[in-house]
Amino acid sequence: MSPQKRVKNSQAQNRTSQDSNSSQTKLSAWKAKPSNSKSILKQNNTVEDCEHGNDQAEDALQITLEYFEKGPIKTSRSKDKILEKHLKTVENMAWKNGLAPDAIDILLNAALSGKFGNAVNTRILKCLIPATLISEHSVVKAVSWLCVGKCSGSTKVLFYRWLVAMFDFIDNKEQINLLYGFFFASLQDDALCPYVCHLLYLLTKKENVKPFRVRKLLDLQAKIGMQPHLQALLSLYKFFVPTLISVSLPVRKKIYFKNSENMWNSALLAMRLRNQQPFPEPLKLVLGSANVRPLKRKLNSHSVIPVLNSGSYTKECGKKEMSLSDCLSHNRSFPLEQLQNFPQLLQNIHCLELPSQIGSVLNNSLLLHYINCVRDESILLRLYHWLSQTLQEECIWYKVNNYEHGKDFTNFLDTIIRAQCFLQEGFYSCEAFLYKSLPLWDGLCCRSQFLQLVSWIPFSSFSEVKPLLFDHLAQLFFTSTIYFKCSVLQSLKELLQNWLLWLSVDIRMKPLTSSLLETTLGGSMDSVSKLIDYVGWLSTTAMRLESNSTFLLHFILDFYEKVCDIYVNYNLPLVVLFPPGIFHSALLSLDTSILNQLCYIMHRYHKNLSAAKKNELVQKAKSEFNFSSKTYQQFNQYLTTMVGCLWTSKPFEKGTYIDLQILESAGIMEYKNSLNLVCHPSLLSYAASFLLQENLEERTINMGSIRGKKWNWYLEYLFSEGLQGLKLFIGSNIHHSSVP
Repeated sequence: MSPQKRVKNSQAQNRTSQDSNSSQTKLSAWKAKPSNSKSILKQNNTVEDCEHGNDQAEDALQITLEYFEKGPIKTSRSKDKILEKHLKTVENMAWKNGLAPDAIDILLNAALSGKFGNAVNTRILKCLIPATLISEHSVVKAVSWLCVGKCSGSTKVLFYRWLVAMFDFIDNKEQINLLYGFFFASLQDDALCPYVCHLLYLLTKKENVKPFRVRKLLDLQAKIGMQPHLQALLSLYKFFVPTLISVSLPVRKKIYFKNSENMWNSALLAMRLRNQQPFPEPLKLVLGSANVRPLKRKLNSHSVIPVLNSGSYTKECGKKEMSLSDCLSHNRSFPLEQLQNFPQLLQNIHCLELPSQIGSVLNNSLLLHYINCVRDESILLRLYHWLSQTLQEECIWYKVNNYEHGKDFTNFLDTIIRAQCFLQEGFYSCEAFLYKSLPLWDGLCCRSQFLQLVSWIPFSSFSEVKPLLFDHLAQLFFTSTIYFKCSVLQSLKELLQNWLLWLSVDIRMKPLTSSLLETTLGGSMDSVSKLIDYVGWLSTTAMRLESNSTFLLHFILDFYEKVCDIYVNYNLPLVVLFPPGIFHSALLSLDTSILNQLCYIMHRYHKNLSAAKKNELVQKAKSEFNFSSKTYQQFNQYLTTMVGCLWTSKPFEKGTYIDLQILESAGIMEYKNSLNLVCHPSLLSYAASFLLQENLEERTINMGSIRGKKWNWYLEYLFSEGLQGLKLFIGSNIHHSSVP
């Protein structure tokens, strides 16, 4: 019995059992509600008509497959009409329900065996849409037809495009990877070269990188010039074996290949809708069972991330009569569907095989743990490639006036962000997506997700990132609301934290033993310093635009609360102070919490600079990382101004000049005695409350009475009110013997 007939018989048996079960259910319902018998009979007739139509379509498909398997009948005069009929049958079935693996196998052989003309072969390849997966054996047989030379060059190009587009739907890749040498030899064909490079980019592992292949690629590049697809393959080879390639290649990550899925994109989308795989709402990645039930999906939503499916499990272990132990002994790989908890992952980590559709790991915390443990570059490259292609296709602000699946795209971005947070690592494909989409972004669509992606940009040279990202972000920043400005500052603070964590870990793993590494660290510190200066420029300008908003100033100081502790907390040789405009806005703020936060930041700056100075005296040899004397001078100037405003009542004597006419017009004639812990605008209410504690019936309050011992009591009162930043600043920078 042929495979098609066996499939057909099994489907018929299933339909028979389903029909009998449904008939019993409908009969019981008819007995319970006799008044609705007419409507029930009408529904039964509709279901039977649909099933009858499906049977006819399947019968027609079986006849069509037999026709293509045997080839055209040359003696038939009506062969053109028969061929057209069978082609339409295949196209209708493929675009409606997809094709089974056996059907794809037959049609691939027909298209590449030379039995039909180019036009027919093209139509066949364009409708090879899988219903579930594609058998690796079918692909290997199809590649073998390329060696015979019976198909035209255009058919070969279309086949490679189809192979790249359907790469994630192939159940296994081991046998295909054995054909790596054959694919590499096809680079000689100018028409095939871009698509073969794309396929090799997906297949390449470290063991595939050989010196003779590197030489061949370099010769090919010298012959046809620097092409993006050749750059991609050379960059990948250099990533695996840096010593083999000495030529300079572009540092920035970019999309090297045109999307090969365009021809089949609508069909793949229809397949997702047909299979009704729900797109999950945002779920937390936690250690535990991988089978988390997603929330109910909307009717029109489609799944961007594929469902986790192990190819070997689907083919063998899915059989009821095959036990798990038999499956493991047969395939030597643990089925991913059985992976439920972290102990299972530890026990079977040596025999796990990631799914062919690599995007499915994004929703599985256990597989993300596995990726993080094995650190296989080829896995990350597969994931980056899938993300690049999917983000390019699913980005809704690329598709003008098409926001039908906006919620799905938002959830997709949330899933990527959760995976990055879980791995504590940014994805390069997301970085490339930001560079390409930011000029088109309106600042509203997916704002939260977009800014979170910004915070996970992998560490790189700020000078390279600035024209691609930060210049465009600044334009949106200055023309948007204060709430958008605060969101951007929060995102940049998280970006700085991620960069600092990455650098601190990298330094511990690579101790400074050579001048080369010191130079590299110096360049890294320069990038971080430029990022901080960029945020300082944004903050100073934003404070002028928003009229010194206290709300905005809170977010700015939150950023500098991270900056002030870089040396001590991250062990990195960098101290950058905030701009004068931010310092004076915070010092003269009417909000007590702003002043308290400023005092804490100045206290931490003092600790970091003292530790840096002490370390410089101990290690004088490392002169490259010595801090500039301007940093110490600027901090001392800030410190003198703060002490004058809060303690000695002598503000603005050094470094800051304010026109006396301005002070006179403000009614402040004795300005030298107008600022201290008692008379500071943000602390006046505290001073009044302190004095009223002595005599509640007193109607007039003499602020000047807070002197001597009462000054110390007033300090204790302020500290008891929760002003811990002020307490730390006074304790580290002011001697209590100098009480006013």
